[in-house]
Amino acid sequence: MSALRVGARGLPSEEAFRSLFSRHYGAVFGYAARRIGWDEAGDAAAEVFTVAWKKIRSVPDGSEALPWLYGVARRVVSNHRRSQQRRERLDAKVAGVPERRVEHDPTDLDAALESLSDDDREVLMLAAWEGLSPEEMGRVLGCSANAASVRLHRARGRLSQAWGHEHGGGR
Repeated sequence: MSALRVGARGLPSEEAFRSLFSRHYGAVFGYAARRIGWDEAGDAAAEVFTVAWKKIRSVPDGSEALPWLYGVARRVVSNHRRSQQRRERLDAKVAGVPERRVEHDPTDLDAALESLSDDDREVLMLAAWEGLSPEEMGRVLGCSANAASVRLHRARGRLSQAWGHEHGGGR
């Protein structure tokens, strides 16, 4: 795994960063948009590339760069979700609104996905939406390709169970 080039005196190469940004901004934006919505995706993508600039020496070159960026985006999106949940709980508490409970329709794929853990949802989305291989998923998730494959297999099983076999889901 080689890192991106650095310029004179060991400083990050602006050219290398611009190339990284132009090649991968759309994919990083899409990754964030599918998880937290279009309105917040631009800020999330900007944060990902801020991290990439700060850690430019650690960013792998070539085909390994995008999974590395997805790994950063995963953490940025998780932080965003936690902040959003805290804000919602605080707003509800201030407004005196009881916590909302939602019944899930077993034929609703969105509800089935929402009922899964964040880790299960993430591995499913990396495979289906981002089209990553087990090796690439492993780099994003910080595990081996075999572990990523096992996680994907188990998450698919849990999704199938949540979605409901009797309604034609998960097959």
